[in-house]
Amino acid sequence: MTSNIHHPARSRRAPLIMGILNVTPDSFSDGGRYFAHDNASAKAEEMVREGADIIDVGGESTRPGSAPVTVQDQLQRILPVIEALRRRLPGHCLLSIDTTYSEVARAALDAGANMINDISAGRDDPALFALAAERSVPIIIMHMQGTPKTMQDDPRYESVVDEVLSFLLWRAAVAESSGIRAENIVIDPGIGFGKRRNDNLLLMAALKRFVDSGYPVLLGTSRKRFMGAVCNVTEPSELVAATTATTALGVMAGVRIFRVHDVRENRQAADVAYAIRSVGGSVSTPASG
Repeated sequence: MTSNIHHPARSRRAPLIMGILNVTPDSFSDGGRYFAHDNASAKAEEMVREGADIIDVGGESTRPGSAPVTVQDQLQRILPVIEALRRRLPGHCLLSIDTTYSEVARAALDAGANMINDISAGRDDPALFALAAERSVPIIIMHMQGTPKTMQDDPRYESVVDEVLSFLLWRAAVAESSGIRAENIVIDPGIGFGKRRNDNLLLMAALKRFVDSGYPVLLGTSRKRFMGAVCNVTEPSELVAATTATTALGVMAGVRIFRVHDVRENRQAADVAYAIRSVGGSVSTPASG
């Protein structure tokens, strides 16, 4: 399967960096910093200079315990930003709308967005799949146990890797049956969304199983608390180095897109890991004798 998500400055298989732009007052790591439209636009331009291929614009926090945000509130937050970014950013930079509502996604696409990021995998609003098919745009579908408000209330799995992968393959099949081309479907195991520390570690260890599904994979580990538990760190902004470690591991497993707060550091990690991975098949061991 060949992905339809491509950046002209990189090879067709090179990893892509998606910069997170939360136009919200309450996101877990950068809540409020880019709520003002001018700040949001400046941050997006900075991320593109640092190597972002995609900017993911969201008007609703999905941190653990967060409540839903209305369609109208999301539209008021994201539309001026997307319109400004489409004018100001280079044409090759993709704009993603992070929403579970088809009404928000439709308005965002009309304003210049190129793809949809749906953490509900089409369950909150089935019309989102129909919209992605109609517009022929890439859509990211993610696994989450519960909702953002409830997802960390004692999540449990019998076999987390099998269950998450089965869910994503099911939702991908539903997406295809809705008319979305397979190459426009990206799967996301949903690190930190309704998972315990060990669940997240098991998913990280099994990333190649998701890559082997044939669908492009997105990894979103940026500054997440499971790494803080490993490193004995409580401040999300202090987990940049930990995030780059997961990016490098993801590249080696074949992950295609990395959704991050810290673009420069993760761009470097992805590029170095990809260079190593690219030559790995051509390295031979000198014969002894």
